[in-house]
Formats: sequence, C-alpha cells, structure tokens
Amino acid sequence: MTERVRAQYEAHPYPPRDPRDEAKRLIEGSPSHLLEINHYVFAGRRDFAQPFRALVAGGGTGDGTIMLAQHLADRGGPAEVTYLDVSGAARAIAEARARQRNLTNIRFLTGSLLELPTLAPGPYDYIDCCGVLHHLPDPAAGLTMLTVALKDDGGIGLMVYGALGRTGVYHLQAILRRLCGDEPDAARLDLARRLLKQLPPTNWFARNPFLQDHLKVGEAGLYDLLLHSQDRAYTVPELNALVGSAGLAIAGLIEPWRYDPASYLSDGALLKRLSSLDRLERAAMAELLAGNMKVHICYAVKAGRAATAVARPRDATMIPVLRDGSGAESAKTLKPGGSLTVRAEGLEARFALPRLAGPILARIDGRRTLADIHADLAASEGARFEWPAFAEEFNRLYGVFNAVNKMFLSHDNKP
Repeated sequence: MTERVRAQYEAHPYPPRDPRDEAKRLIEGSPSHLLEINHYVFAGRRDFAQPFRALVAGGGTGDGTIMLAQHLADRGGPAEVTYLDVSGAARAIAEARARQRNLTNIRFLTGSLLELPTLAPGPYDYIDCCGVLHHLPDPAAGLTMLTVALKDDGGIGLMVYGALGRTGVYHLQAILRRLCGDEPDAARLDLARRLLKQLPPTNWFARNPFLQDHLKVGEAGLYDLLLHSQDRAYTVPELNALVGSAGLAIAGLIEPWRYDPASYLSDGALLKRLSSLDRLERAAMAELLAGNMKVHICYAVKAGRAATAVARPRDATMIPVLRDGSGAESAKTLKPGGSLTVRAEGLEARFALPRLAGPILARIDGRRTLADIHADLAASEGARFEWPAFAEEFNRLYGVFNAVNKMFLSHDNKP
C-alpha cells in the first residue's frame, strides 16, 4: 500500500466515528453480520460454541470489527477477532469503541494486509475485507494473500466499489489529480470544494444524486470520495473475475433482490430470455438495468464448495431467523395477500407475499424449526395442511425476505 494512502487514513480516519455513540447503538451492516456469515458461508450449520477465528483485514474505525466481535460475544463461544489496519489513528478509534463495549475478544494490529503472513498468519474461519481491495495497487494479489490465510471450509466477506453507481467520481478524480499535484491536504480539499461549486448541470457527478459522502461524512468523506490516490471500481463480471483469480467463488451477493433482473422488469418475453442465463450473468444484467449500485457486497468461499456453502430451505430441521425484530411484530404489519416494499437509491420494488405470510412469520422466533412451524400451523389450518402445501407457502415467503436480507436459515437455536 502506498505511503500516500496510509497518510490519508492517518489524517482522515474513515468513516468518522465517536466511541461514545456505542452507548446508544450497535452499527450493523454487511458483510460480516453473524447471521449472514452462517447462512452464506457455513450453510447455516456453524456451531459457534466451537472456537472461531476471524480476521478483519482493513478494519478502519471499527464498524465491521465491533459488530462481529459483539455478535460473537453475545453467543458466548470461544472466539477471537483480529483487527488489522494501516492507520494508527483509525485503530485508536476502533479500540476506544471496543472499550466502550467491554469487548475483550479483539486483537488489534497495525499494518497492511500485504504484511499478513508475518503479522497475523491464519488459518481463519472467516475474513472480512470491506472497502480495502479497491485501494490496493494489485487487488488480485491482496485477495490471494487472504485466501492463503483462509481455512478450506471458511469464507470471506467482501465489499468493493461498484462502477456504475459511482459514475462521475472518476471524472472528478482525474480533474483534481491534474489540478492538485502534490499540494498539502488543506489545499487539495479547498480545490475539491471549489470544483464542486462550479460543476455544470450536465456533469456526470452533478447528475448522480446517490453520491453523498462529500455531504454526509464531512472532510473525511470528501477526501475519500474525490481525492483518494488509489481507487478503482468493479462491475459484477469484474468482481467475479477478481474472486476467481484467487481460487474463490461468489456464494452470495448482498442484497439478492438488487441482483435479480425480475426486480426491475415485468415483461414476460424479456424475463424468459434472461432466465436462460446463469446466476452471475443475471446479476450482471441487473447491475446494468439498475445503474445505481455504488458498492458490491458478496460472500466468497473456496471454489470447490460454492455449491454447498449457502443454506437452503429444503431441510425441515432448519430454523428460520430474522435479521431484526421479532416475527410476531413483523406479522402484525402484514395483510393477507399483501406485499413488501423495499427501496434502494432511487428505486422501489414491491414483492407479493403468500397467503400465510403473517401466520408463518408470527411463529418465527429463532428457535422453532420448519417442522415445528408446520406442525403448529397444521393444527390451526386443519389436518389437510400437508408439508408440500406449507413448503410452497414458506418458500415464497423466504424467497422475498431472504432477497431483501431480512431472513436467514440456521441449525443453531441459541439466541
């Protein structure tokens, strides 16, 4: 990693965080939510009562590290999260956040992921690499290094920039590189602000309403967005090629609905042609259709186990779990034959729900298996409510809730 990148994150730790806010809330996101990890990496079957080693390669100010460490601490198993970042200033913020939560399952290290073999060799059950590879001179070499440190049955959660959603960013970066030269940070930031005020309405950046870091994340956001010295973005095919170059395969893209052309199209003739494409080709088409994906988040596993890494609702002993809230509360908001609406950067999609969506959700508590839920429903629906009928209803509900990142499957009934 270049010294300029290191210096940037020493001067402008990203994203800005106040450790005192840990008393108010836990920042949760993707990748590295423990329910997601279990679902997309371990087919819902990971026993977190067993030792678990995780690496956060490029931990920044600590969002992913704190979330994962808190989730693991809540489970009470023997787990260790290793935090690694080039910025001592960012590490200090992450450590302060951990102290606020009394988290003792984190090991903090300062350094680049390119120093991983000497600083923090594996093997790891899980590796988080969020917003880092696209800042490396050779992203493929960095990902290969992480793969070497990964257990054969483990997985990696990745986030890289999305090319189409960042339309306009690289035009302004090119202008500012030419204008700024080797000016100090204060002068570079001043020039960036001046440029933003002067953009004609036809400029691609000015026409992209979803680029908000320079408005919402302050000086660090402006610098990271427009003045970064090492930055690139990916399309879905380019991400797939990057992952494949390291001997990995994409197990799941987050959120799934955004990578499905059917979320944007209703014309039967178009959808029939798209249905002949494989999963990642359809995801590439969805990216082209939507045009607003600023980042790509995925879970990747070693290529040989891609077909078995993701949990599927085929086993009656599987336990459906919700990411947030209770099934009973969610059920109260649903009407028979209703729908679920989701929004993402200017787009809205509405998904029809099955007749029994509410009754099924009301019985999802993170402990009951599909067999338990079916038995309970059968008692109220009548003896003729056989498993195939229940499976059809549940699969439709799961198809929607998993697509919008609200429901996962697990064999672990511990809260």
